[in-house]
Amino acid sequence: MKTVTIEDRSTGSVASISVAYGFNCYRFIGVVEGKRVDVIDAAPDFPETGERPSGNGIPILFPYPNRISNGKYSWDGKDYHLPPELVSYNKDNAIHGFCLDRPWRLIDSGTDYAVGQFQLSVDAPERLELWPADFIIEVRYSIGEAVLLMETMVYNCDEKPLPWGFGTHPYFKLPLGADSSPENCLVILDAARQWELNDCLPTGQQYDVPPDKDLRDGVYFPELKLDDVYTALADSDQRECGIMDEKAGLQVVQRYGSMFREVVMFTPPGRDAICLEPYTCVTDAINLQQQGIDAGLQVLAPNQEYRFRIGIGVDEIIV
Repeated sequence: MKTVTIEDRSTGSVASISVAYGFNCYRFIGVVEGKRVDVIDAAPDFPETGERPSGNGIPILFPYPNRISNGKYSWDGKDYHLPPELVSYNKDNAIHGFCLDRPWRLIDSGTDYAVGQFQLSVDAPERLELWPADFIIEVRYSIGEAVLLMETMVYNCDEKPLPWGFGTHPYFKLPLGADSSPENCLVILDAARQWELNDCLPTGQQYDVPPDKDLRDGVYFPELKLDDVYTALADSDQRECGIMDEKAGLQVVQRYGSMFREVVMFTPPGRDAICLEPYTCVTDAINLQQQGIDAGLQVLAPNQEYRFRIGIGVDEIIV
């Protein structure tokens, strides 16, 4: 099966997921008071070709989000060097993990939900030696009213500790209404600091968000040119970022728990879209952590699991 579609029959909200290419949710249309909002941006041929899996829909980034410097890292006394297939399209840095370009297995589905699973040793066995431990990642997408919910389970099925980080890379389409335009869209994120980057890689230092990239009160989309890693997020168990289309009277809000410490904000060139990417760790965390920097790298013991969720919802703006 290449794709699966789920639907909330009470509202007509619908989502489509590419099982063949990374269990990528490439379409989500939320319906609010009869208004259909096309939330996710993807090329029309993506479901058939899987081309540029990191550039369409909602790519799932695991066991590391973003880059690993030069495709090299060390763990438990062993050196790892990721092969050209994982680094060739991003200069010398490995990027976005092992799961986004491979088929997953659809293990359960119904009218309004679908569950996909990926195990490294089963679904990409040639990559097993590239990571310190085997793993299972399981994602359950469900849809209710105008909310798309992504519930994720990470499981260490190996006998060795599993280092990991997780992120998503959703492309949000602008504007939110047919009679509006991207110029009317405010981008909002409650974050006080950024990681200092050198060629997209963190130096280990942080600084206060500069005024031109301070999104706490919202900044209009045309004013933004971003490829930045934000941190020091709102001190809350429930964090969020979003897009507010003032002319359409609609907003898209992405909500996630406090285990998501960073959000990458990226404006893809030449597209009326923006990426709001919640991460559990910063870019190159597996290298930074071993330099004594708190980069957010997680480690699961054998037979241990971790669960978390991300929700994307469409709402009317309440004035």
